[in-house]
Amino acid sequence: MLKNSVSKLLMAILVFTLILSNGFFGGISTYANEEIKKPKYVFYFIGDGLGASQRQAAEFYLQELNLNKEKLFINSMDIAGINTTYSKDSLVTDSAAAGTALATGYKTNNGMISVLPDGKKLKTLIEEAKQNNMATGIISTTRLTHATPAVFVSHNISRNNENEIAKEMAEFRVDFLAGGGYRHFVTADYKGLKSKRTDENNLVEFLKKNDYNVFLAENSTKDFIEFNPSKEEKVFAVFTYSHLPYEVDRRNNNETPSLSKITKKGIEVLEQYDDGFFMMIEAGRIDHAGHANDAKGTIMDVIEFDNSVKQAYEFYKNHKDETLIVVVGDHETGGMGLGFGKNYFLDMAKLQDVKVSVEDKLQGKYNGNKDEYKMYIKNNLGIDNLTKKEEANLNRAMNIVDNKLEEDKNLYGGYDPVAIETTHIISKRANIEWTTYAHTGTSIPMSAIGVGSQKFSGYKDNTQIAKTMAELLNFDLN
Repeated sequence: MLKNSVSKLLMAILVFTLILSNGFFGGISTYANEEIKKPKYVFYFIGDGLGASQRQAAEFYLQELNLNKEKLFINSMDIAGINTTYSKDSLVTDSAAAGTALATGYKTNNGMISVLPDGKKLKTLIEEAKQNNMATGIISTTRLTHATPAVFVSHNISRNNENEIAKEMAEFRVDFLAGGGYRHFVTADYKGLKSKRTDENNLVEFLKKNDYNVFLAENSTKDFIEFNPSKEEKVFAVFTYSHLPYEVDRRNNNETPSLSKITKKGIEVLEQYDDGFFMMIEAGRIDHAGHANDAKGTIMDVIEFDNSVKQAYEFYKNHKDETLIVVVGDHETGGMGLGFGKNYFLDMAKLQDVKVSVEDKLQGKYNGNKDEYKMYIKNNLGIDNLTKKEEANLNRAMNIVDNKLEEDKNLYGGYDPVAIETTHIISKRANIEWTTYAHTGTSIPMSAIGVGSQKFSGYKDNTQIAKTMAELLNFDLN
């Protein structure tokens, strides 16, 4: 009887083990070979200059403000990975080459817009989306003719040919196009606006004739926010002469919509289309803040970028079986270091009183009046009680400006020496340091959720992101 009981027990254990192992290992096998459904709705978020330090600094800052363990949404998505960013001709990429890799799956030289070094034009994800009857959207906080938005719908040997890029972009007819930089779309004095165009090709009028709802300049923000599409509509919204404002500045002056509000409107417009959509959303001023070594500017634009991804996630919750969200960066900017020397601390509270950006507000603020400037940075950056070293560094920068010592200005990356010395005071107090005024070659984090998102995990090159997306969508980038 005992022998019979033991046999039954061993048989039960064997059966249980087989079931468990088949479920576990079979599950992995099935998961790996499972045919993944083609996503109908694709959100491609690109944080320009968004490295690991920028993401973590923004998260630490949120935790400082809220005194809890709040995480950035992009740091809590289902799938995570890391990407290399080098270009064809440099281990340190620029945004044109990095954007080309993310849009086409191919490496090119720095400065080139979706063309190979020999000039051959490359197919882009948005071109393929349009070819496959998907609605298309491009959103950026930079000029729409800037490198990252440009690579998705234009082809040019130089990112600096922004008038040519604007023309190609308008002729492509993206269904929802929103950002900054009307100067490359309007002709001189059109509706009293300034222009960089040297021809009579008014691209705004061209788009109007092609049934676009046009929202032009800062005073169109209210109409844009209130626009309520009930059928398939096309939108061209360009709010500023150049880039949209830094989020740290915009929050004090709501003349232009935030990135998250633009993203929300883009969803409202493109979800009217029956065959799905492909949207590229860029937070371009994270990069600009990094160039200027602006810690608070960087952090606030990352937080707003995160808010924009949350808008996509709200849409995803109602379309889980049809939606893919991918969040990447094109490179890291500024060599942002969290912690320095032998000092084991970060004090994000030192950034809380900063109300202005370095590039757009602090540059040029010093006019030779030292006391006036020091009062300004006390009121707008929370800088008071300067140490002897801080005061000496600031006075040295003021001396460079006062005496127009152009050679010494080069030590500050081409920025206003007084503004840079000021932002470095803030950074050092928080124990944040910067290694450069340019880009770095570090690998950067990636996040994803939704249909096929598991294919983006792991250590990949940036070209593989575009190729994987094309594979999921049955696009041909060759």
